Amino acid sequence: MALSASLFLRQSQSLVMTPQLMQSIQLLQMNFLELNNFIAQEVEKNPLLEIATPANAEQGDFDQRGFDGGRAADRGEEPPLQPSRAERLSEALDTGVENVFQDDAGPRKADAPELLQQWKSMPGGAGESSEAYDLDDFVASQVTLKDHLDRQIPFSVTSDIERLIARHLTDMLDENGYLGAEVDELAGRLNARREDVDAVLAKLQELDPPGVYARSLSECLAIQLRLKNRLDPAMSALLANLELLARRDFASLKKICGVDEEDLLDMLGEIRALDPKPGSSFESAPSESIIPDVIVKAAADGGWTVEINPDTLPRVLVNQTYYEKVAGSVAKQSSDHAFLAECLQNANWLTRSLDQRAKTIMKVATEIVRQQDAFFAQGIAHLRPLNLKTVAEAIKMHESTVSRVTSNKYMLTPRGLFELKYFFTVSLASNEGGDGHSAESVRHRIKAMIQEETADKILSDDDIVEALGGEGIEIARRTVAKYREAMNIPSSVQRRREKRAMAKAVPA
Repeated sequence: MALSASLFLRQSQSLVMTPQLMQSIQLLQMNFLELNNFIAQEVEKNPLLEIATPANAEQGDFDQRGFDGGRAADRGEEPPLQPSRAERLSEALDTGVENVFQDDAGPRKADAPELLQQWKSMPGGAGESSEAYDLDDFVASQVTLKDHLDRQIPFSVTSDIERLIARHLTDMLDENGYLGAEVDELAGRLNARREDVDAVLAKLQELDPPGVYARSLSECLAIQLRLKNRLDPAMSALLANLELLARRDFASLKKICGVDEEDLLDMLGEIRALDPKPGSSFESAPSESIIPDVIVKAAADGGWTVEINPDTLPRVLVNQTYYEKVAGSVAKQSSDHAFLAECLQNANWLTRSLDQRAKTIMKVATEIVRQQDAFFAQGIAHLRPLNLKTVAEAIKMHESTVSRVTSNKYMLTPRGLFELKYFFTVSLASNEGGDGHSAESVRHRIKAMIQEETADKILSDDDIVEALGGEGIEIARRTVAKYREAMNIPSSVQRRREKRAMAKAVPA
């Protein structure tokens, strides 16, 4: 068969990843800090971009309305004369979604009482009054561990050589106050005698906070007990066998320490009163607060209002006036016009991409709230199993887009601050044939069951499996053990030893 060259005209389609499309995907995945850094770099490179000032920021505001979706007008209520910025933003972001779980709404109680002082919007918080805020919490600077020790070292160490050794020892401390270097290594590095380094280290271990400059947990506890004059031979033997204490092997500890059960419990009480991480109470690095991207509030009709946090919306403007001025009078060469055209195209693309990013985040967050309405109303026990595919099909987007949106994004709710990925959990089968159970809610249930244990009735993993089966949750024993170990909960044997020992220590 002869071969010959010929020309064909063929039409086909292909997906091309342009640089702008790739940057749009990256924008969607960026968190608040990364987005601000990216915008700052673009503003520095592009003369047509500028950060909006408070005077003109309102011109580019979005509308934001939440789940109400215009139902106030349907009820015959008169709309407010001046809608708030949050209400205007949600209308532009297309957030008018009906709440399908209104019957579940009721009295809401915070799952995490320790968050009440952090988030005043939680039920039971002090959001109604501004008197709960202390100005010192905002303006007082935190003292680092190194600064705290540097103020004490001159009073304990006098000579220049000792101060040099003390400075190097302080630099070797980790965030918990432990010494992260061997004394022999440090002595060789400073060309000093081991005895001199040991002498300086002994002086430094007497500084505040007690237990600092320790090389191990047992030494940290021994330093604190020595300062209290409670480091006797029995206590030293106990500190030398902390691995037995971790296993709750009280029988072996009584033999090693030479004490009875009552004395052993007293010793354990003293150890519990000590601080195993003396340096953790100091500021180790500048704290970075998490700024929520989405804010969820309870609506008056029992639903939920979802809003994009205005503080996380970048205010970027395209200076059309400057472009027209430069293009008409300053730009003379074709290269100048090409540069200005490219800058204008990039500026318009960036503003459109930021607008699309906000809309996408709003759609995903709205669907998450709709799917997890029972969690917001009744707590973690009602967290539903959810995956990316369910949300993607509901909002008609790809799973990869939902994954990028939920990465490093946070939602502030009446129950606390959560990462968007927190609401996506695997499903555990139900032996009753109904809907599955969320793995997170099952972990919460296991923890609650163990906390309710008594010394006479300790639940084994098999008992937990049986109890959960009675509640309609089908789960394997190894899964219960995996969840328990992930929550740092000891085994039933260790819990039984500890609770029986504590029960004997408490008088009837």
